[in-house]
Amino acid sequence: LAAAAATTGHAGVTSPYRRKLEATADMPFDADVFRVPPGYNAPQQVRPPAVSLIPPICNGFLVSHLVFRLVRIAQVHITLGDQTGTAMTVSWVTASELGNGTVRYGPSPDRMEMSAQGTHTRYDYFNYTSGFIHHCTLRNLKHGVKYYYAMGFGHTVRTFSFTAPPKPGPDVPFKFGLIGDLGQTFDSNSTLSHYEANGGDAVLFVGDLSYADAYPLHDNRRWDSWARFVERSVAYQPWIWTAGNHELDYAPEIGETVPFKPFTRRYRTPYRAAGSTEPLWYSVKVASAHIIVLSSYSSYGKYTPQWTWLSDELARVDRKATPWLIVLMHSPWYNSNNYHYMEGETMRVQFESWLVAAKVDIVLAGHVHSYERSRRFSNVAYNIVNGKATPVRDLDAPVYVTIGDGGNIEGIANNFTEPQPSYSAFREASFGHATLEIKNRTHAYYAWHRNHDGAKATADSVWLTNRHHLPTDDSK
Repeated sequence: LAAAAATTGHAGVTSPYRRKLEATADMPFDADVFRVPPGYNAPQQVRPPAVSLIPPICNGFLVSHLVFRLVRIAQVHITLGDQTGTAMTVSWVTASELGNGTVRYGPSPDRMEMSAQGTHTRYDYFNYTSGFIHHCTLRNLKHGVKYYYAMGFGHTVRTFSFTAPPKPGPDVPFKFGLIGDLGQTFDSNSTLSHYEANGGDAVLFVGDLSYADAYPLHDNRRWDSWARFVERSVAYQPWIWTAGNHELDYAPEIGETVPFKPFTRRYRTPYRAAGSTEPLWYSVKVASAHIIVLSSYSSYGKYTPQWTWLSDELARVDRKATPWLIVLMHSPWYNSNNYHYMEGETMRVQFESWLVAAKVDIVLAGHVHSYERSRRFSNVAYNIVNGKATPVRDLDAPVYVTIGDGGNIEGIANNFTEPQPSYSAFREASFGHATLEIKNRTHAYYAWHRNHDGAKATADSVWLTNRHHLPTDDSK
C-alpha cells in the first residue's frame, strides 16, 4: 500500500496505513530461529554451518580432536573493538563448559593465521545462571578487508566472516541499517528478514534488545534465545549497541539491584577507546560518519560523567574527516505519540543546544513503538519564563527519527497526538526498519521500510544534506 498523505494544517504526513489486526506474539522457544547449534559446547548465537564428522583443519593442523564429543558454542555476535574498525570484538557463549577462548582469523577460511585470546565471565540473575560468556578482540585488521574467524577449538569449531569497515574519510560511502526495540516476536523476525533482504553494512541499534524483563522473574533464557535469533546478522556485520530501558533489568523485588547486569555482561562496546568511563556512552567512526551513543537511563546532569564526556567528545569531532555527525539514544526528544510522551524532555533540555551548536545531522531514537521523522526544528530558545515554548524551524538542527518499530511483544503504539505538530514530517503506526546510505560528504539517502511491503519498497524517504558541508533545506 502506498503511504498516502493525510495532512494536518502543518502539512506533516500522518500515514493512513494500518497494519494487520493480529496481535503481536512471541515466537515459541522451539522456533527454528532459536535453534541451538549442533555440536558439544558449540559457540552460540551465529547461524550454524553444517556439522562435519571430519575434524576441521586450520593452517594444516587438526583443530578439534574431540569433534565427536558434540561443547555448544552459540550466541556469536560482533561489534567494533576500537573507534575506527581496525579491531572487532567477537562474543559468544559456551553452554556446557568453559571451552577454549581462542579466536583464529585471517583473509580466507584456510588462512586464519592470526589468533587472539579472549576473556570470559558468567552472571547469576535470580534463579538463572548464564553460560560462559566469551569476549575476544581481533586486532590489526585492515580497513575494507573480509576476514574469516573461528572459535570452539577442542570441541566444536564454528567459522564465520565479516568485512572490516572502510577507513574513515570525508567521501567514503557506507550503508547503515537502523533498528530499534526489536524483541523476539513473529513481527521481529519479519523486521530482521526485511533488513537482511534490503542490505546494509552495519546496524545502528537504538536499544531494547531481548525484552527478557517483560517475562516473569525477568526470564534470562530470553536473552539466550534473542541472541540466537539475531546471530544470522550480527555474527557477520557489526551492530552498534545503545542501551534502552529494557536493558536496565533493575528488579529489587527479586533481589536484583545492579542495573544493566545481563546487557553489560553480554554486549561489549569500545568505550575506553572513545575516552568514556562507562560502556553505555561512547563513540565510533565508520566511513564518513562520527557516531555518538548516549544513555537515556544513566545520569546526564551537569558535571556527571556522561555530561563531561559528551562535552569533550563534541569538541573532538572533525567534520573535515568525518562529515556526518549522528547521535543515538533510546528515549526520543521529539515524539508526537502519547506513548512515552515527553519522557526524553529532561535530556533534551540538557543537551539539545549542544547538538544544534555542533550541527548534528541526524538523531536516532527508539522507545516509542511506531515510526516518526521530524523536520529540522529546535527548541533551544525556551527558558521557562520567556514563553518561547514552541519548537521553531532551525536548519542547524538535526533530523529526529524514532524507529522503535522493530516488532516487540508490547505491540504497536498507535495513539498519535492531534493535530500533528509542525516539527513532525511523517509518522505511522507500523513495524519496520530504516536505512541510511551515506553517499559522500554532502548527501545521504534515508529510507524507512514497513514490514508489510516488499523489502525494497520505501514508505518514507528523504535525501539529507550535510549540516557542515551543504546545510540546505532538506526537509522536503
